[in-house]
Amino acid sequence: MLLATRFAALGRKLVAAAIALLALIAFSPIGNWLLYPLEARFPAWDASRGAPDGIIVLGGPIDADLSAVHHTPVVRSGADRIFAAAILARRYPNARVVFTGGSANLISNDAKEADYGGEILENLGVAKERITMERRSRNTHENAEFTKAMVAPKPGERWLLVTSAYHMPRSVGLFRKAGFAVEAYPVDWRVGGREDVYEFNKYGADGLVRTDIGVREWLGLIAYRLAGRIDELLPGPAKD
Repeated sequence: MLLATRFAALGRKLVAAAIALLALIAFSPIGNWLLYPLEARFPAWDASRGAPDGIIVLGGPIDADLSAVHHTPVVRSGADRIFAAAILARRYPNARVVFTGGSANLISNDAKEADYGGEILENLGVAKERITMERRSRNTHENAEFTKAMVAPKPGERWLLVTSAYHMPRSVGLFRKAGFAVEAYPVDWRVGGREDVYEFNKYGADGLVRTDIGVREWLGLIAYRLAGRIDELLPGPAKD
């Protein structure tokens, strides 16, 4: 808009600054810096402690609206969550399986992510009678609250929480606040080890996506901490 006014010089400077900032975010390791502390917060789950009583997989990978239009599950990203849950379910045949995820739409509709998540799990070999679908939640806070109310975990039970590694700190914090002790089972990493944190991106789109995810996750942590929905800014493993 400024380019069409007598402030065109300022407009050109702002355009140049915006392009430079976009390039910086796209190709620099900023996205890695944001994601690595989140993804490294929880170690891989220790299977030596024995079989879990239940497996909770958080929604997010499935586009419920597109799935409803095409009458088949449409997975956008983070499919590792569903694959990992199916593998765990087959490995531990006595564990209950919960898929939690409704719709984040401001205007409610009948397209619920859990419906399609359950269908995928069945097609991957998980018996329908083992799967509980929590389809009312609109966000991670409600994932925790509604899942606890639905499964009523008993003292001493061990429940795994399967979600993306970068999303795990906020998710565990919310489940703890809801009074539901869970064990982290991180998947869907976007950054490698510590040696990869300072690598520049070959493809600008990768940097933009990582930065977008990292900014959103850190803002979510800050907002939930200020709102009192989590007790720590960066929840970590439980202290023995």
